[in-house]
Amino acid sequence: MPLDRLCVARHAYWVLEAYAMAEGQQDKRSTRRFALRLPVSVTYTDDGDQMKSAQTRDVSARGISFYVDAPIAKDSPIEFTLTLPPEITLTESIKVRCKGRVVRIDDPAANGKMAVAAVIDEYEFLSQA
Repeated sequence: MPLDRLCVARHAYWVLEAYAMAEGQQDKRSTRRFALRLPVSVTYTDDGDQMKSAQTRDVSARGISFYVDAPIAKDSPIEFTLTLPPEITLTESIKVRCKGRVVRIDDPAANGKMAVAAVIDEYEFLSQA
């Protein structure tokens, strides 16, 4: 990744950190979670490759929770891509592709969507081109 993209990505992390502090989020977890509602594209294998559009519930450096129409089996490997918008990064949009696995599925919300929690095992910043 070019140095300027790396700087933008690091800046985005610190902006998110400041955002969480301003919101007064108190969390005893090892990494802070950010209550962000962002579109996310989730790919997983369940009787063949599946791709679903979802919306994040919260994001941290080590994991993500998102709402999706159908459950994804616990321990399933997943790949997802989300874009941190300029309103969050205070610079340019940053697209991030992550790989991980599902660790929890919550009961459906009032809107019928399932909340899925996943750990992030690896990630990469993608160019916007």
